[in-house]
Amino acid sequence: MPHPLITSDPAIMMGKPTIAGTRITVELVLEKLAAGESPDQIRAAHPRLTPDAIHAAVAFAARPPR
Repeated sequence: MPHPLITSDPAIMMGKPTIAGTRITVELVLEKLAAGESPDQIRAAHPRLTPDAIHAAVAFAARPPR
């Protein structure tokens, strides 16, 4: 089941999954986490993100492929 905080629109960021209402990609959030940034550091750099949005990005990436 898709998460309501993750959207994909071909007209936004070439259709990559993004945080709803932003142009922040799931990929960017995951890259920052993998680089060792904390959720608080990510949110400081991208104030529109919420803790729920960061969790949604991780959950989206962890879901089994279709």
